[in-house]
Amino acid sequence: MKLGLFVLIIGYLLSQFYRAFLAVLAGLLQADIGVGADDLALASGLWFLSFAAMQLPVGAALDRYGPRRTTALMLGLGGTGGALLMALAQNAMHLHLAMVLLGIGCAPVLMASYYIFARTYSPAIFATLAGAVIGIGSLGNILSALPLAWAAELMGWRAALIAVGALTALVAVVIWVTVNDPPRAESADGAQGNLRDLLRIPALWLMVPLLVVNYAPAAGLRGLWVGPFYTDLYGLGATSIGQATLLMAIAMILGNFAYGPLDRWLGTRKWVVLGGNLGGAVSLALLWLLPLSGVWQTALLFAAVGFFGASFPMMMAHGRAFIPAHLTGRGITLLNLCSIGGVGLLQTISGYVHRAAPDAPPEAAYQTLFAFFGLCLLVGCLIYAFSRDRTD
Repeated sequence: MKLGLFVLIIGYLLSQFYRAFLAVLAGLLQADIGVGADDLALASGLWFLSFAAMQLPVGAALDRYGPRRTTALMLGLGGTGGALLMALAQNAMHLHLAMVLLGIGCAPVLMASYYIFARTYSPAIFATLAGAVIGIGSLGNILSALPLAWAAELMGWRAALIAVGALTALVAVVIWVTVNDPPRAESADGAQGNLRDLLRIPALWLMVPLLVVNYAPAAGLRGLWVGPFYTDLYGLGATSIGQATLLMAIAMILGNFAYGPLDRWLGTRKWVVLGGNLGGAVSLALLWLLPLSGVWQTALLFAAVGFFGASFPMMMAHGRAFIPAHLTGRGITLLNLCSIGGVGLLQTISGYVHRAAPDAPPEAAYQTLFAFFGLCLLVGCLIYAFSRDRTD
């Protein structure tokens, strides 16, 4: 099981890579295949939307078939196919289709490890384990920053993506060989349960709005808008943008490890989540106020958004505490659907927000984006403040 979990983490590393690599390749894609910022925003949003659309089928598959077959087949076909299509892309449509395939391929990887944690390990350490997986897997964020920029300059972005696609196929095969499915859980009456049973749990409803928006600012900025921000306002190239996104990626990794044990140390999940997301809102407010404060000053603020925006594992632990064992797969994927679907929705909307913002001064469009993400986060926090706290 430990070897299987390690390989699943490698798969999640690839998932993190695929959700964030457009920010670094933005300038190259614009030059080579003629896509614009709106095309890139839509492509990034399509990854998250296709990822989200697969969550409920993935949850049912985890409960019925287990994590081994579910993950190996989807990652092998969707992930590898999407990477190769991206490497061969000639226009925006190819880019969009590739991102859809990549979203489908990456959809089960994180939830497979969470399913194993929930079915195998003590509930009290779920948040720590969940945070560790994201923290380690977020090295994919780092690989999609400066290392990808170097690889793209050394061998070309198409060859770099072919190499990553080959690695994805290899990881899928190793998952098939090494992952062991935990025993299936049954309800007291033997029923399998369904989505309606989850929707009847009142405690989950007040968590959903913050789940929808909590990861969207960090994912949206790191995955797309940091690149155009520094290109348009500071005239930076791919390598310099890679350095700024690397800092944000490291902060997101540290945030996942920082959140992990706090529920056991402080005896609360709700207030850890609420405090962290308010910190993210403050960071976005400072970016809105000070977009021209300097490359490294803004890079530190982007890093703060990434650090505070790493509350997803703690929110998953909070929600999982209300989910019956026989609905584990469906429950965790429903929560993930809310989070990733929110990222896809807000990422897609962000392209229209950017386009509708004033053209002058140049920073106005990005200030509008920061305000949009920050206000969404504040609304989610306000509703979540009324949720029930629960620790294991």
